Amino acid sequence: QVQLVESGGGLVQPGGSLRLSCAASGSGFSISTMGWYRQAPGKERELVARITRDGTTNYADSVKGRFTISRDNAKNTVYLQMNSLKPEDTAVYYCNAVYRRYFSTTYNPSWGQGTQVTVSS
Repeated sequence: QVQLVESGGGLVQPGGSLRLSCAASGSGFSISTMGWYRQAPGKERELVARITRDGTTNYADSVKGRFTISRDNAKNTVYLQMNSLKPEDTAVYYCNAVYRRYFSTTYNPSWGQGTQVTVSS
């Protein structure tokens, strides 16, 4: 099992910035796509951004131009730089990784525990 540990959430004023980090731990696995999802109260979980192992990215329309996803493959870590934050960005942010065990062709998802991001004045 790949374990994901997130950090970097908190309270920020509108227009401010936050940087989320998510590190994967464990052994004997290879991670393909890593990403960030979020879930606001009363809403479904939605994709924020994701990045493949070779660095291809895609973003939700609502965050394009404001958020940047990146990863360090050597550290099995993914980051989300969030700028120009808006109150509607308030949500619990979850890290996701799609991985496979060595000698396996099956890919599995793993989720972090979530980190709260609150944008409010």
